[in-house]
Amino acid sequence: MNVPMTWLRQYVPIDMDLKTFMDGMTMSGSKVEKVEESGKEITKVVVGKIIGEEKHPDADRLRVLRVDIGSNEPIQIVTAATNVQVDDIVPVALDGATLANGVVIKKGNLRGVESNGMLCSIEELGLTREQFPDAPDNGIYIFSTQLELGSCVKSYFGLGEQVIEFEITSNRSDCFSILGIAREVSATFDVPLTTPKIVVEELRDSSKPIKVTIHNETLCPRFATKVLRNVKVGPSPKWLQDRLISAGLRPINNIVDITNFVLVEYGQPMHAFDYDKIAGNHLHIRNARDGEKLVTLMGDEITLDKTMIVVADNEKVLSVGGVMGGESSKVTEETTTIVFECANFNGYNIRQTSKKLGIISDSSKKFVKGIDPNIVEKALGRACQLVNMVEAGEVVSGLVDIYPRVRYSLKIKYDIEWINSFLGLNLCEEEMTDIFKRLKFGVDTKEKSVVIPTYRPDITMMADLSEEIVRIYGYDKVPVTLEQARPTVGVKSFRQLVIEKLDKIMSMNGLFGVLTYTIESPKVFDKLNIDQESVLRECLKISNPLGEDFSILRTTTLNGILNILSTNYNKRNENVRVYEIGKIFEKQYDNELPKEIEKLTIGMYGKDVDFFTLKATLETIFTELKITSQEYLPSTNLHFMHSGRCASVKIDQNYIGFLGEVHPRVLKNYGIGVRAYVMEIDIDALVENTKTEVTFKPTPKFPSISRDIAMLVMDNILVGDIEKLIQKRGGQFLESIELFDVYKGQQIEEDHKSVAYNLVFRSNEKTLTDEEVQEVMAKIVNGLETSFGAKLRD
Repeated sequence: MNVPMTWLRQYVPIDMDLKTFMDGMTMSGSKVEKVEESGKEITKVVVGKIIGEEKHPDADRLRVLRVDIGSNEPIQIVTAATNVQVDDIVPVALDGATLANGVVIKKGNLRGVESNGMLCSIEELGLTREQFPDAPDNGIYIFSTQLELGSCVKSYFGLGEQVIEFEITSNRSDCFSILGIAREVSATFDVPLTTPKIVVEELRDSSKPIKVTIHNETLCPRFATKVLRNVKVGPSPKWLQDRLISAGLRPINNIVDITNFVLVEYGQPMHAFDYDKIAGNHLHIRNARDGEKLVTLMGDEITLDKTMIVVADNEKVLSVGGVMGGESSKVTEETTTIVFECANFNGYNIRQTSKKLGIISDSSKKFVKGIDPNIVEKALGRACQLVNMVEAGEVVSGLVDIYPRVRYSLKIKYDIEWINSFLGLNLCEEEMTDIFKRLKFGVDTKEKSVVIPTYRPDITMMADLSEEIVRIYGYDKVPVTLEQARPTVGVKSFRQLVIEKLDKIMSMNGLFGVLTYTIESPKVFDKLNIDQESVLRECLKISNPLGEDFSILRTTTLNGILNILSTNYNKRNENVRVYEIGKIFEKQYDNELPKEIEKLTIGMYGKDVDFFTLKATLETIFTELKITSQEYLPSTNLHFMHSGRCASVKIDQNYIGFLGEVHPRVLKNYGIGVRAYVMEIDIDALVENTKTEVTFKPTPKFPSISRDIAMLVMDNILVGDIEKLIQKRGGQFLESIELFDVYKGQQIEEDHKSVAYNLVFRSNEKTLTDEEVQEVMAKIVNGLETSFGAKLRD
């Protein structure tokens, strides 16, 4: 926010040096970034009057002038300018003067005649004819008023203005105006604030009515208009142009300059419509229709959509609300009747509209930061007052002000003891309420409450009141004290502890952790040979992707792991074992946001790596996490896995993932020339089933009895099913069961396999006899023969 000091001084007295002022504003929260002085590079340029003229003795195009600069003796200047004559008052650059662009003037001889300076054009002073329309196209600038000879010309040209740039935080939208900064100065230095006294001369005239209808109150909570008649569009007076130039704005014409003046002074954008170009004299504030067109004031045609708020008449769009006006209703020199618009628009919607259209205007910047709707009437009144002051037209009585969603002041209770404790201060109530009053807050000492102005939406609670007190009281006055809060020790959640243990288990098993991208390409599904009807293809698409390769959120972690394996294989790494703990994203049709599911993914290949190597890693996890209800089932519905070498994993009958060998076609797609094995397990399932209790059992008092049993069964019989039957038939005496051999080959029938188990029996109450164990073994053998057609081997 750029603030000219002379403009600011109109509202608050500043009788201190600039450094003290800047330090005080910075300490109270309005940080000063820098100070600039307009025309600082221009020096020793004064007002002079031509009092004599002679022809140059040795040059037909040169003249020798005598110029009075208010000193004892006039100076002699040789010039080629043709537009000046005796008695003209002009800007004079003296010997040693510096001009715009670093030009330095020195006295010298021109064709043998001494010249002690130079007459200046506005271009040589860094100005333009747009700023000074009375300046000649090519020639010396001639002052139209009497000025003190020898005085510096900077004040006349609006130069020498000190402009302070404030860095305003986004929560202080009220400070993006001259009056907003003036309020801060008043509170910081406890000086009186003088706001403009608005008095408007109006004429009664009902011949130019205007009607306003707001169709979307959410996007436009307030819209007000005033009509001006007998408008004379032309240049603004010099004082108004100087004000705008000092704030960094270019004067255009009196009507536009008035709206820009209000924009800087109040922080409230305004717009002017040509009344005669409004069809039906009716303004509709509505959403645009998809495909509607508008030619902007800049001459560009833009295409609108239904999310944008526009101001339209009965036939066409006139402007994009809060962003840019339209060519069809702009004010020209022929305009005689004007409608002033002063409105409040939804900042979020304005930001989205500006982004879509690629248009960032001064108005849109203000609305995006947030504007108090209650300043609309004051700003509109100020604009009408300026119309009276510059005699740009006549203000018609009557105000159209549609304000369906009124913003009310907020009342907050204050507690003196709590605030002092919170800040570490010892202020009395009188000191606190004085600060509140300096901030222009309403104070009720009986209720112990403060009424917050609507232009301060950043204050919502007592902690905010505390911040206001300490920044005005002075951070440098807060006494240094020891920390009184009780320190706490952060602890990891149970889930974090389980994941940390998984990392350790992986490391102990020789696996390296990796991280892969969660944003992928939709081509991944074909690369993984995923079925067209698979739910894995139901992914969430990114609305603004960097490209197709990063356009969806992944639904499986396999692509990342296989890319890691592929990279290592192509770099000739013979043995690779990696893992990742990362998220997949499951699309939710009843919610815009996806469900995030964390997975443990393992990938490996190399010497002595097979399905059982991978399974052993998973079994280690189950053992370390004390999970005992796991179950493995053959899986044939995963098209990216080898159909005969893949298993689904369940815990208590609930599916938690899969493991197995990658399908050869998929391996080919990734350029992996060896067998590779992967596993994907749900982290949540592991966390939910992890047990932390450790149960100690006494050393057995009675000996165990061991029996081996070998049998022939069909190839399609799962050893897991065999184990379940043995466990069931073994009863309470069966302590453990261990598979120690699976054999196929010579002496084994075709389509059969030999399976051998070691069974351990024990009783906690007595020593088992051979007869008791044999009875249990008979039950087991009978079950195997009945259920699986097993044949015992000798």
